[in-house]
Amino acid sequence: MAKQKFKTEVDQLLNLLIHSLYSHPEIFLRELISNSSDALDKLKYLTLTDEKFKDLKFDPQIDIEIDETNHKTLTLRDNGIGMNKEDLVDSLGTIARSGTKNFLSSLSGDAKKDSNLIGQFGVGFYSIFMVADSVEVITKKAGEDQAWSWSSDGKNGFTIAEAERDGQGTTVILQLNDQGRELDSQWEVKNITKKYSNHIAFPIFLHYEKTEWEGEGDDRTSKQVPTTEQINSASALWRRNKSDISDEEYTEFYKSVSDAWDEPLMTVHTKAEGTMEYTTLLFVPKTAPMDMYQADYKPGVKLYVKRVFITDDDKELMPTYLRFVKGVIDSEDLPLNVSRELLQKNKVLANIKTASTKKMLAEFKKLSEEKEKYDEFIAQYNRPLKEGLYSDFANKEALMELVRFKSTTEEGWVSLAEYKERMKEDQKAIYYIAGEKEEQLRKSPLLEAYEKKGIEVLVMADEIDEIVIPMAGPYQEIELKAINKSNAADDLKDEEDEKKEKAVEPVVKKIKKALGDAVKDVKASSRLHESPCCIVADEDDPSAQMRQMMAAMGQAGNLPEVQPILEINPDHEMVKKLADTKDKQVIEDVSWVLLGQAMLLEGHELKDPSDFAKRMNRLVGGAL
Repeated sequence: MAKQKFKTEVDQLLNLLIHSLYSHPEIFLRELISNSSDALDKLKYLTLTDEKFKDLKFDPQIDIEIDETNHKTLTLRDNGIGMNKEDLVDSLGTIARSGTKNFLSSLSGDAKKDSNLIGQFGVGFYSIFMVADSVEVITKKAGEDQAWSWSSDGKNGFTIAEAERDGQGTTVILQLNDQGRELDSQWEVKNITKKYSNHIAFPIFLHYEKTEWEGEGDDRTSKQVPTTEQINSASALWRRNKSDISDEEYTEFYKSVSDAWDEPLMTVHTKAEGTMEYTTLLFVPKTAPMDMYQADYKPGVKLYVKRVFITDDDKELMPTYLRFVKGVIDSEDLPLNVSRELLQKNKVLANIKTASTKKMLAEFKKLSEEKEKYDEFIAQYNRPLKEGLYSDFANKEALMELVRFKSTTEEGWVSLAEYKERMKEDQKAIYYIAGEKEEQLRKSPLLEAYEKKGIEVLVMADEIDEIVIPMAGPYQEIELKAINKSNAADDLKDEEDEKKEKAVEPVVKKIKKALGDAVKDVKASSRLHESPCCIVADEDDPSAQMRQMMAAMGQAGNLPEVQPILEINPDHEMVKKLADTKDKQVIEDVSWVLLGQAMLLEGHELKDPSDFAKRMNRLVGGAL
C-alpha cells in the first residue's frame, strides 16, 4: 500500500480550491451527489443494453449517513458502476488532467475568486478538502470481484489498497474538519440537497438518528431511533411542464449539467410531439467554456433515451459551432441499445439535431431584440456563430442575421441588417476591412476614401473573418467586399480619378520597374487621400493576413506565393516629385520606401529591414 503522488500541480490546485475559489463550502455535497448520479446512469444503461448485466439486481439509489452526535464523519454511497484500481488512479489520482496549467494560469488577480471556472477542469471532487481533513473512497466496479480503497488528506498524495465491499458501487467517507462539522446535521444536508440536487433522477436517502421522547414530566426519557428519509424529488426535471418549474430549479439543474456556478444566460426548454417525440432542455452559459477552442473540447449535451442516460461524450448531438450549449436531449424514438457508431448515422437523432439547431438560432434571434443582453452573448459567442457560416449552409441565412461586427461609423456591435439600412442610395456593396488587430485596421490608409465619402466600413479583426466572410456569400443579394482587395476601389472611381490615373502613368512605370517582382502590379489609387500609398491583394489572391494565419496553422504550403499590389496616391507630394526626378537611385529608393511603409502600415514584417533603413537614411540625408 505504497503512497503515490498526485499527477499535475496538485499542491497549487488544492490550496487554490480551499482558500480562493469555493466561497460556499456546502458545494462539496453537490459534487459528490453529481458523481454518484453519473455512476448510476452508466450502470442503468448497461443493465438495459449489455447481456452481462441484464440479470444484475439493481435498485439505483444514493445514501447519505451523518453523525449528528459527534459531527466527525459524513458518508455518501451509491450502487452505481463503481471503479477499479485503474479508474481510481485516472479519476482521483489525476487532478484536472491536461487542463491544470491552463486553469492555474487563467486565475490571476480577481479571477481567483471566480468559482465559475472550477467545473470546467474536472476538479469538483476535490472540493471535499474544504470540509474534510481526509477522505476514504471504497469502491467495486460492476462485474468485477475485487474492491479497492483510495485514501488521501489532499496534501501528501494518496494510497490505494485492496478492500471489501458488498456489491458494486462507491462509498465516500469524509473525516470532517471544523468547517465540515457545521454542515453535518440533517437540516443542513436536507437544505443543501434540495437546493442543488433536488432534480437528480435517483432517490437520495438521508440516514440519521431521530430523537424520540417517551413518558411525561420527570419520567420523560429520550432515545435515538434510526431514521431514513428521501430528501429529493427524484424526477427528471426536463420531463416536467415548464409552468411547474421555477427559475431557481432551472438554474440548479443548469449548474449540475454544466459545472457552472452562476445562472445561465439563456434557457430553452422544448417538448416535441407527433412524428418525433423528444424533449430538450438546453442552456447557454454566461461565460464561454474555457475549452471552446480546443480540438478535444468536452461536449455539453447529454443524450437520454426514455430517461435512460446514453452518453455525454458525443460531439454529434449539436453542430460544432454550438459546442458551448449545455443541457440534455431525451428521445422517445431511439432504441436503448443504440451504439456510438449508430448514433452518428441515426436519422432520428439527425432530425432532432436539425430541429434543435433551428430552435436555438431562433431563440438567439429573439435575444437580439434585447441589445444589452445580446451584446453580452456576442462578446462570448460571436466567433463560433461565424464558424457556422461556412459549416452550416442550411442555416446560413439565419446566422447572417445573428453575427455582429465593429464599424467605422458606429459604436459597439452592428448587424448586417443595420448596415444595410444605413447604406447610401448609390452604394453597391457592404464594405469591410479584415485583419489581425482592430486598432491597426482603424488606422489603415485603405479607409481614407470611404471616410471622405461617408461610407461605413465593417471592421473585422477576428482571425477567421478572412476565411468565413468570402465563403458566406452575399447578404440579401448585396455583395460583401473586402476593401483590401484591388477590385473594391472600382466602385469609388469617377471621371476625375480616371484623369489622374492617366496623368500618373509615367510614375507608375518608374515604380514598377524599380520594384520588379516584389509586387504583382503598381496602380494609381482612387481610395487614398492623405497617405502616399497602400498595398492590396488581387481579387483572387489570399491576403497577407490570410497567409500568416495559414502559416500559424502549418498550412502555408497550401497557398501559392503571391505578391501585393502597390497603389499610389496621384495627389501626394512624394508621388508628384517622383514624376519630376530622373535620378535612378532616388527613384529606386522612393519606390522601395513606399512599398516598405505600406507593408508596415498593414502590420506586415519587412523581408529586409536593413535595406529599408538604408534607403530611408539616404533619402533623408539627401533632403537635408
